Amino acid sequence: MRVLVATAVAAEADSVAAGLAVAGYARLGQESVRRALSDGPGPAPSPLVRHGRAGHEIEVYAVGVGPAAAAAGTALALGRRPGYDLVLSAGIGGGFPGAAPLGSLVVSSSIIAADLGAGSPEGFIPVTELGFGRHEVDVHDALARHAARALGAARGPVLTVTTATGTAGRAAELLARHPGALAEAMEGFGVAEAADQYGLPVLEIRAISNAIGPRDRSAWRIGDALAALTGAFEKLPAVLESWTTAWERGTTYGH
Repeated sequence: MRVLVATAVAAEADSVAAGLAVAGYARLGQESVRRALSDGPGPAPSPLVRHGRAGHEIEVYAVGVGPAAAAAGTALALGRRPGYDLVLSAGIGGGFPGAAPLGSLVVSSSIIAADLGAGSPEGFIPVTELGFGRHEVDVHDALARHAARALGAARGPVLTVTTATGTAGRAAELLARHPGALAEAMEGFGVAEAADQYGLPVLEIRAISNAIGPRDRSAWRIGDALAALTGAFEKLPAVLESWTTAWERGTTYGH
């Protein structure tokens, strides 16, 4: 098994790594990874950190903030170190009040680019309806269900936005367009598009740091969310290992 975990920033990557350490994953040598990622045009990217246990590897890479950086960074890692089985977008994010409380975990049932499209007098038009793209990527449903059960997480749509929501009106608009959405963040759709280009399944996991709505920095609980992210990656490797075993054998997973 080889899994790529794409986070936005180093603090999220460190929280993932802390959870993997508790799960028994040891940090592996970095020099070959650094050379592989740097062997190409442009500046050298952030280090991709490898963690392994019993033939399984989970590699954690801080790809940057926003869907464009996430897509570019994920594609860079996938292209220069081929052979992955799964891609995860992971980090902290905002939760819709009443659906995803602070400090809780969310597993995606789908990954939606919530502001990719066009405005009109009648309202927002998703890019899919415009006829020249898509605004939603499916995840591996059985894996998502199993991961949500193992983590004690809610499962539902996770929105990708390029501008974090800061008003009640904007939050209401998003929910009206995407009933059942649980959370928003800024990287999932970019990670998902890159994974799809390589034919790889994708999943998004978010730990909730703030409520979606009026921006109130004093109410954010980033530390609690990062701790929840660590807790998720203490439990998640067992799920991933059993899933990849089933995947390789061609058996049905999650029933």
